[in-house]
Amino acid sequence: MTAADVAVLLVGGRRMPRSLRGLATISEDAVTESRRVIVVGSQADVAAVLSRLLKADRLDVEVAHVRWPWQARRARAGAATRIPLIRDETGKVIVGAAHWLPPDDSAATLRGEAAVDDVVLFHGDVTAVRIEPTTTMPGLRAAALSSRMRPKRWVAGRAAQLGTEGALVVRDGVAGQRPVRRSTFYRHTEGWLSVR
Repeated sequence: MTAADVAVLLVGGRRMPRSLRGLATISEDAVTESRRVIVVGSQADVAAVLSRLLKADRLDVEVAHVRWPWQARRARAGAATRIPLIRDETGKVIVGAAHWLPPDDSAATLRGEAAVDDVVLFHGDVTAVRIEPTTTMPGLRAAALSSRMRPKRWVAGRAAQLGTEGALVVRDGVAGQRPVRRSTFYRHTEGWLSVR
């Protein structure tokens, strides 16, 4: 892959790492135009790029993530591996983790029922639920969280679904605009090309 095939997306005022100098910088609108995009930013920034690639049907674009300068060289020269892409029903992708939280400060718990594939994760009240993508099949894992926000037991599967009186969905640290009564995260039919 030549330097012309690789572009860098700098997010949130981040500076270009030294080992990436000489590569073109792009805006988020142009991520579909390169063979490899190096995202210098947060997990939420990578998720936004993947959501855009998903919508454009361009999951053939390789995506690298640089949070720290020492990761830049690997992002430029590393090999891409196809891993499961986890999205929700709105088309938003998660890279690090998603949470189902109580809908507001007045609600101490999340009330409802969640399942991972055919396994009931909880029924009744829990503090919260954490959903994480995995790099191997079946694609994700989820756990109800204790009052200390620690996982009780992980359940792996293709999809995690929630039915509730109200929940706040947080994707890679970014909270949704309003509470929802239903939420689903699932493995997309095609994975994404992760540069590691």
